Amino acid sequence: MLLGWSIFSKVIGLYRKVIGSEGHSKVNNGARKGLALEIIGRDDHDVSRSNMSINAIKVLNRLHKNGYQAYLVGGGVRDLLLGHNPKDFDIATDATPEQIRDLFKNCRLIGRRFRLAHILFGREIIEVATLRGHHENTETDALGKQNDKGMLVRDNVYGNIDEDAERRDFTVNALYYDISDFSIKAYGGGLQDLENGILRMIGDPRVRYKEDPVRMLRAIRFATKLNMTISEDTRAPIKEMSSLMHAIPAARLFEEYQKLFLSGKALANYKMLNEYNLFESLFPLSAEVLEGNEGGKEDKLFQLVCKNTDNRIANDQRVTPAFIIAAFLWYPIERQAQTVMHESGMDNYDAMMVAMNEVCDSHCKSVSIPKRFSAMARDMWSLQLRLPRRAGARAFKLLAHPKFRAGYDLLLVRGEIEGGETAELAQWWTTFQHATEEIQRDMVRKVSGPKRRRAPNKRKS
Repeated sequence: MLLGWSIFSKVIGLYRKVIGSEGHSKVNNGARKGLALEIIGRDDHDVSRSNMSINAIKVLNRLHKNGYQAYLVGGGVRDLLLGHNPKDFDIATDATPEQIRDLFKNCRLIGRRFRLAHILFGREIIEVATLRGHHENTETDALGKQNDKGMLVRDNVYGNIDEDAERRDFTVNALYYDISDFSIKAYGGGLQDLENGILRMIGDPRVRYKEDPVRMLRAIRFATKLNMTISEDTRAPIKEMSSLMHAIPAARLFEEYQKLFLSGKALANYKMLNEYNLFESLFPLSAEVLEGNEGGKEDKLFQLVCKNTDNRIANDQRVTPAFIIAAFLWYPIERQAQTVMHESGMDNYDAMMVAMNEVCDSHCKSVSIPKRFSAMARDMWSLQLRLPRRAGARAFKLLAHPKFRAGYDLLLVRGEIEGGETAELAQWWTTFQHATEEIQRDMVRKVSGPKRRRAPNKRKS
């Protein structure tokens, strides 16, 4: 059975009782920058291998049996201590990526900036990283390199566990489960911060954010996911350093977008991203329509979409990355369409179609969208223009459209926020799709109006 919070508190209590007892707990203040090491022996914690992925245990054991250090590390240990089911089981070792590949036939090496080994067990991937070291220990840019702004563009300098802990982002992630003796090694007061609900950066936050600006997004994500408070020194620089996010590759930001908005904490993350000026890095055009208009229809729509997404995840319902993207970019598309109409003289429908392409292309320069999701978003946008056109056979054709439900869902949230004709249209489609065929035909007749009688042909005599 996984640890509950009360049991975790007892673990901390046990640790404090034996902190001075040699053989149970140790403190190492000799690590670089005085990062303290705390060790809790197997008898003093309840983290069990029975709660771990069987494949992660296989990897740990094989590394250990072949003479390498092997640790379950980071979020997996943290979540087990908190009584959560870890989503991932990441491993750290002193084996190099090439040595890891030699041990596992089902291994592939990925990444240039940060070299990793992925060990494949069917659909499960166990990620194995070599313990990281400090960059002053290398003499070649082939292993570790920073740009002129302090951002790490290559990070393959290897070291020991003490150095690796100092290279991690937050103290609550500097936790290592040692397969050799089943102890837990915690650095920088990580166990105390976990107990107190404090998210604290290891090292100087300004330096760490320069090394990897995505850590600012991770601070928000962990704070909401773990219900923690970001420490003052960790959160203080975020607003002024938020512009560093522009240097992050668009593909990487899409991954962060999914973690922030498709993990059940979309609404909380949306609010915190705005609070720390980070929403603009993920949705620059959406941030523009929000500027100076807090509490307006745009903000209300974004919050409603996030809330609905969280509810669907809580109820184990399917969600797609395309829906939030389509909703967040709808008002930027409307605004861009006004510009297109003014400049070209197009009608609203054609201007909207042009605006969809322009907004989507512009957004992908900041945050890439895989084609399967951008195509779905375009379908949802085009349906917003087609759903008002219900006369004749159109309503039945639209109802059979493969993306009707997604387009209808977007119309629903728009109707709830905008009211008026949009709300009436959403209600019409709600009734229509659940009505009998007879009632549907009557509804279409009322929308179409009376049939026009054709004038008789007059033959010339």
